[in-house]
Amino acid sequence: MKIEIKKQIIESILINTQPFLDKKDATQITSHIYFNVEKDICIIKATDLEIGIKIITKDIEVYELGSFTVNGKKLLDIIRILKDEDIILELDEQILIIKQNRSKFKLPTFESSQFPKFPTIEDKGQITLDSLNLIRNLKKITPSIDNNNPKYELNGALIDIKEGVTNIVGTDTKRLAVASIYNNNDKELSIIIPKKAIVEIEKIFLEKIDIFYDQKELIIQNNKYFIFTKLLNGKFPDYNKIIPKEIKYNIKFPKKEMLEAIKQISIISQDITINFTTNAVYFSSLMQNSNNVEARTQLEINLNIEEDIELNFNSKYLIDFLSQIDSNEFIIGINSKKLPFVVKDKDFITIIMPITN
Repeated sequence: MKIEIKKQIIESILINTQPFLDKKDATQITSHIYFNVEKDICIIKATDLEIGIKIITKDIEVYELGSFTVNGKKLLDIIRILKDEDIILELDEQILIIKQNRSKFKLPTFESSQFPKFPTIEDKGQITLDSLNLIRNLKKITPSIDNNNPKYELNGALIDIKEGVTNIVGTDTKRLAVASIYNNNDKELSIIIPKKAIVEIEKIFLEKIDIFYDQKELIIQNNKYFIFTKLLNGKFPDYNKIIPKEIKYNIKFPKKEMLEAIKQISIISQDITINFTTNAVYFSSLMQNSNNVEARTQLEINLNIEEDIELNFNSKYLIDFLSQIDSNEFIIGINSKKLPFVVKDKDFITIIMPITN
């Protein structure tokens, strides 16, 4: 096997494969990247068995066909230090040789036939949603997904497809985010996609995609990329029970001014207090165990409410919400100080738990 490829192309491919590698044990083939050189294309794969990626490129000069595997991190480390010129990859028995001008590196390979098999789309159902709309809404709820919850299902996003609406849901138990897509669906479906896979899907797919699934796996692909992920087992919380059925006050706020005020006071502490009055909104934060370190600001705005309302909560949750919306205004729905409140923009809501003393 022998190919020639531009540095920026091979480097970009290798960077995209890194999150899919097993980095704990370099002796395992799952720490390796698989290369298969055919007539005029190169197929590159990486997987830690939970998620996997396949990339197809035609931007190569093929001198000799063949396949090999090589440690993905070590190969990227070598490519990064080379100049911005063409690179030759050549297999000599079980050794991969990386050459550029007078520079030469050698890395051991594994038997490529031992590389894990990837799933196929055969016998899988297809999700008929607008794929790009699905990814846009996944991005909205991703910050709300937990990272290391002992209840594994909370470390992923629920895709809940019903007859007239698809709800995409994430929660870390302190907040719940729901993005809704209204359409006519052929069948109902509920699956939980791991956060790790979602983050990579959002980075890689910028064009129209096809989505396939069964009870265990999800596959997303286009003409260049193929990603599979194992789905999470478990019962996702009934999010409909968490969403308040009635709201006493639905108050509209300007996004820019609210975001600026919250970021200012959260420099002192993420735990903040907002007091809503008829003619103004007051923001404050206090450093724990200190009476002298605090931040305050206010926003003059007519709220037209019958009583003053106070909310205490983690500012990160509201900042995450505001960072995901494009509208100039949003709504805060409030019932009382001790109950969860709702922030809403069109078909995207986040329910935030207050901090109670």
